Amino acid sequence: MNTQETIKKIEQKRGSKVITYVTSDRQGPVNARVAMDIIPIISGQLRKIGKQEKIDLVLYSAGGDTMVPWRLVSMIREYCDQFSVIVPYKAHSAATMISLGADEIIMSDMSELSPIDPSTVNAFNPVDPQNPQNRIQISVEEVMSYFDLAKNKFGIKSDEELTKIFNKFVESTPSIHPLALGNVNRTHNLIKILAKRLLKSHQVSMKEDEVEKIIEFLTEKLYSHQYYIGRKEAKEDLNIKSVVFADKELSDLMTEIYEEYNGEMQMTKIWNPEMEFSKGQNQNYKIAYVESAEISNAFEIDMEFKKVQQNIPQQTPQGIINIPQEQIAWKMIGQGWK
Repeated sequence: MNTQETIKKIEQKRGSKVITYVTSDRQGPVNARVAMDIIPIISGQLRKIGKQEKIDLVLYSAGGDTMVPWRLVSMIREYCDQFSVIVPYKAHSAATMISLGADEIIMSDMSELSPIDPSTVNAFNPVDPQNPQNRIQISVEEVMSYFDLAKNKFGIKSDEELTKIFNKFVESTPSIHPLALGNVNRTHNLIKILAKRLLKSHQVSMKEDEVEKIIEFLTEKLYSHQYYIGRKEAKEDLNIKSVVFADKELSDLMTEIYEEYNGEMQMTKIWNPEMEFSKGQNQNYKIAYVESAEISNAFEIDMEFKKVQQNIPQQTPQGIINIPQEQIAWKMIGQGWK
């Protein structure tokens, strides 16, 4: 993998110092999300490169912890006069929030942002019937859309009628604890506050109505967390003035570095335990990278595979019987940044 050479090419093109932050979104257990453990890793990179006029963060992620963006952006800004985010492909959810905090969001035709209202999970969420140890996520967009349906599609406006609608919602979904809904509301409000802080951190200040419009679009108006926003829509429809269209040379470098990380982490390849076992009993996976021209950090997980016999219940004319079948079992035996 020649990512550090590509980083040098981007630095030469941009006249900046470049740090990459890439989290794998591969299907299965070998993926990563934006998380707080990145703070000391990127801090180490920043201390190594020191104070700079311009720092570019090459960012690829499907999202993660929405508490990270403000902490990360404010830390990076301590080390530069101008902070830019380069989006080779996906910068969804929490990664979109990181992008909002940049003075420039460099986008090619392949780059995409997303809405920033996440799904929430806490101790009061419904139990997953398929896996009672887990809790079902509650989508902020879906809860907001329920009440939007009542107000804007059915014309319900009075406080008394809205109270009835809320009570009906709680009664019809007893598995959703009222405190889980409170968590949805708290998260929704917090995301708006953080997004506002990020947008107001720019070198060139934005007008209050421009900030509010962007936040409204990304938290309420797009209705689906799977709605992806290209550069033209981001700049012209959402009026995100920090969006900059990459020229062909930079677009090619952005694609090059994405393809290098994709090749290393096999993000577009379906994870199949049988195929993994065929490579050997012990496998190492790199699922996130933070790199500069000087330092390379990777989050690695080690997994162990083995064949096991499991009884699978099957229906026969004589009734249900257990038929032993050979399957591949796996477990994680190590993980961490290196």
